[in-house]
Order: sequence, then C-alpha cells, then structure tokens
Amino acid sequence: MAVEFDRLKISGFKTIRDLSDFSLAPLNVLIGANGAGKSNLISFFRLLSWSLVPPGQLQSHVGMLGGASTLLHDGPGVTPLLDAGLRFRTGVGINEYEFRLAHASGDALIYTQERYRFSSDGFDTKAPWIDLGAGHSEARLVERAEQGEQTARVIHALLRQCVVYQFHNTAKTARMRNKWNREDGRYLKEDAGNLAPFLFRLKEEAPLYYRRISETVRAILPFFAEFELEPDAYGKLLLRWRERDCDLVFDASQAADGMLRVMALAALLLQPEADLPAVLILDEPELGLHPYAIDVVAGLIRAASARAQVILATQSAALINYFDPEEVVVVERQGRESTYRRLRPEPLKEWLEEYSLAELWEKNLIGGKP
Repeated sequence: MAVEFDRLKISGFKTIRDLSDFSLAPLNVLIGANGAGKSNLISFFRLLSWSLVPPGQLQSHVGMLGGASTLLHDGPGVTPLLDAGLRFRTGVGINEYEFRLAHASGDALIYTQERYRFSSDGFDTKAPWIDLGAGHSEARLVERAEQGEQTARVIHALLRQCVVYQFHNTAKTARMRNKWNREDGRYLKEDAGNLAPFLFRLKEEAPLYYRRISETVRAILPFFAEFELEPDAYGKLLLRWRERDCDLVFDASQAADGMLRVMALAALLLQPEADLPAVLILDEPELGLHPYAIDVVAGLIRAASARAQVILATQSAALINYFDPEEVVVVERQGRESTYRRLRPEPLKEWLEEYSLAELWEKNLIGGKP
C-alpha cells in the first residue's frame, strides 16, 4: 500500500476515555461483546468524515446524533474535551492531523485546537505544526485545502480516504431499495444507497470487475442469474436482476436483507483496486449472512487488504477464523471505558495447534466475551 495509516489517538469520545497511542496494521479485526466499544471506534471515523465534508458538516452531524453530550465520555460534566490525532505514512514522509473539540453552548462542539504537518523522510527532525487556531465550529483544514495549500490538500485527501461502510439498513425505506440518479455512481455510498448506479458504471467502464461481482453474487446465491440495470426516462436506476429458469425481472423491493448485503459487499470489495479507499472501515459485514457467504466475504476482505488498509468490527466467531491472531484487536469494557488490545501470536501458539481462533474466543481464552 502506498499509504499507511499507522497511528491513532482518541480521548474523551463515548466509551473511549483514553486511547493514547493505538498502532494500526494493514488488517485490523475488532472483536468484543455488545457494548464493548467496537462501534464507538467506527463512530469516531464517521464523525471525522462528516467534519471534513466541504465546507465542514461537524455541527450538522453532532446535531443528528443528539448533541455533543451524547459524544463526550460520560457527558461534558466529566469530559468537556475530545482529543484526537491521526498519522499517515506515505512514500515520502509522515502526514499528521490533530484536533481538540470542546463542549460549547447549545450542546455543540467547537475547536480549541486544530493543527497539521508533513515531515519529510529527507530530514532528521519533524516539521513544525501548522496551527489553525481555536474557536471555530467547522474544520479549518477544509478551508485551507480548498485554498490550495499543498500540505492541507494532501492531508485532507488522506483523511477523506478513511471511509466507513455499514450495510445494516435494508428496511423497506432503505436507500438501496429505491431509485437513484444514474450519474451518481462514481463511488459507492456508505450505506450502498447508490448500488444500482455504481454497478451500472462498472458495467460500462470496468466490465471485467463487473463480471467478477456478478460471478461472486452467483456463487453465494445460486438462483441469481444477472443484474438488469437500465435507467428510466428520467435517468434513474432501480436495482433489478433476473433469476435462473425464470423470465421475470425482480427489483430491490423484493430482495431479502441478506441478498442485498451480499450484492453490496461484492460490489465494494471487488471494485477496481485503484478505486478502493485508502482505509476501508467495515461495521459487522457478516450481519444476516449464511456461513458460506461469510467464507466468501472473508476471502474478499483478505484480498482487498492487499490494496487498502482494513478496519473491521465483527461479532462473528466464524469470521475471525480467517484472520491471524496479530490482526485481531480485542475490545473490552473496564468499568466505564473501552480498552483495545492486539493479540500476540506467541502466547497462543500451543493453543492454536489444537483449537481455532474462534474456539479460543468462545472459550474466553483471548478475552472479548461478556
């Protein structure tokens, strides 16, 4: 990978009281009990993503989540500040971004610190921080990037390449079950709402990858024949497909939940490698899938991790069998806070000669159980 997201620090966010220096690997699989804090780490990246959407939509996102009090660890009376920092390595140096958000009137968050820097590998010392001041309500990094400042543009682009995908919402009103503008298919949305236009674009521009997606869906869903992707007179697309031994065309309103998730996962993980985000963040991709489908999806995740860094939260014991111990991060609650511990393979060596990693998890030998 040309870009490596190797360090993360967060304090004061939800159950993450103090994650001071978390080291990331190319593949990071978060396991733990319900409420341990897996989804809270994913939620941080979603907050970051919203804050960096031009012209900055932090306040909008905080409002949708119910206000700053719901995001600060045990509320603003206990934790008035949220601190975060991210570090990316590229082929020429290290890019860093740090910010601090404070509780403000109206149950909002304001920046009390925001800074960034690029330290070239050609120098022995780190570059000085570029300070963006304090008291602003939206990220000034966005403004600096739009003004064309080179380091800000690079760091903003790197941060925007940390993309969260969650395909849980398959209700009748879910966006992937409805029509979408055919022109909005360049990148797959976080919830796969534009799945039909995304597949349509791949069929037109990258037929080899489109065919692989279709074949993978067919391998998991043997009754599936082919997608039927034709825009209507208004340029809208609805996800449709044909099935074997049948001349009917079915649409997304008739799809089972697991079927939609299979299609979305196959499209995401089998798209052209150059289109994958630098950091691919998946929240419980196994939800509602058959064990064979989990087997296939695990292989796709492994393959994608060769081109994109992966952060994956899962509840599935079956899924972790496809990963190595050093790729697994055990998330546990200790009192009111979450802890994050990467497994070390050496202490598990003898156990793994007799048991699978999933069995060790189920026996509570590696932690992460209620």
